[in-house]
Amino acid sequence: MVDVAALLEACRKAGLRIATAESCTAGMVAAALTEVAGSSDVFERGFVTYTNLAKTEMLGVREATLSAVGAVSEDVAREMALGALVNSDAQLVVSVTGIAGPGGSEFKPEGRVCFGLAIGRTCTTETVEFGALGRRQVREAARNHAMALLCKAALES
Repeated sequence: MVDVAALLEACRKAGLRIATAESCTAGMVAAALTEVAGSSDVFERGFVTYTNLAKTEMLGVREATLSAVGAVSEDVAREMALGALVNSDAQLVVSVTGIAGPGGSEFKPEGRVCFGLAIGRTCTTETVEFGALGRRQVREAARNHAMALLCKAALES
C-alpha cells in the first residue's frame, strides 16, 4: 500500500487537489485518501458511480460509449476521469471501473479493472488483470493500484 501521508505531501508541494471517480471500488480510494488527518487540503471530492446511470449523470460518460464497449473499458475509465476533472476543483483524478466478482465473462473476466489517470487535460488509461482473487481481494488490489497511480503522478509533477 502507498504511504498516503507521503502522497498527500507530494500533492501539497505540487499544488494538486485530488478527486476520485470509482465504480467497483465504491469509494475505497477516497476512503484511503481521507484516512489521514488533514487530507481535506488535498482531497477535493469523490464520485461513486456504481451504475451506468450514475456514470452518465454525475460524470458525463456518454451512453454511446457504454453501449459500444461496456462499463468495464478504458474508454469509460477515460470519460470517468475527465468527467471528474470537469465536475470538481481537482487537478488530479483517478478513475476505477471493473469486475470485482464473482462472475465475469469470457470477454470481460473477473478481476479485470480499468483505470484512468487525468492530470490537467491529459488522461492515460490502463487495464490490469488481477485475476479471480475473490471480490474483496480484487477491490483491495484495485484500490492499491489506483493509489500507486496517484502517487506516481504526484511525484512526477
